[in-house]
Amino acid sequence: MSASDEPTDDALVAAALTGEEDAFAKLFERHRRQIARIAGRFFPQVEQIEDIIQDSFTKAYFALGTYHGTHAASFKAWLTQIAVNSCYDELRRTRRRPSQAFIDINDNESQELAIQLRAAGASVDVERAAISRDLAAKLLARLSAEDRLVLTLLDVEGFSVAEIAEMTTWSVSKVKVRAHRARTHLRRILQRFR
Repeated sequence: MSASDEPTDDALVAAALTGEEDAFAKLFERHRRQIARIAGRFFPQVEQIEDIIQDSFTKAYFALGTYHGTHAASFKAWLTQIAVNSCYDELRRTRRRPSQAFIDINDNESQELAIQLRAAGASVDVERAAISRDLAAKLLARLSAEDRLVLTLLDVEGFSVAEIAEMTTWSVSKVKVRAHRARTHLRRILQRFR
């Protein structure tokens, strides 16, 4: 079967709504990696990512009747919104459990961060890039759930302010204010490592 013979997401949704279990399984397989990538931006542990995947697809399954596709990428956008909201909910839950929410930056990481801040703009090797991702996750973990969500969606995922507002049901001005406050807070945190 060629890619053009594959049923569209909307056709699979329609089939799933009629009780065809295999249709939703195909949607799961088609979009699982995308949801894992989004969850991976927020959570470092495989178990957390798997939980977000399961939560997102469970919510999507029970909300299929509310889905109204308007263009070819509608299902993907709709599912992304569900995944982002699942991540946001988990971030808020994690913040309420302080022992799990706060991740310390050790002395070696602190030194590495100081070096990177001084050498910003220099070429980065693979090992340094991996360390940078880990440090970025630890720095973002120090932000509130809302701030972390906004910065990750804006700067890592590349969503527009309008798209984030739609996903989170916040106003565009709230997204802009959150982004500004989050960047200001992050700058204050980074000042300690210079």
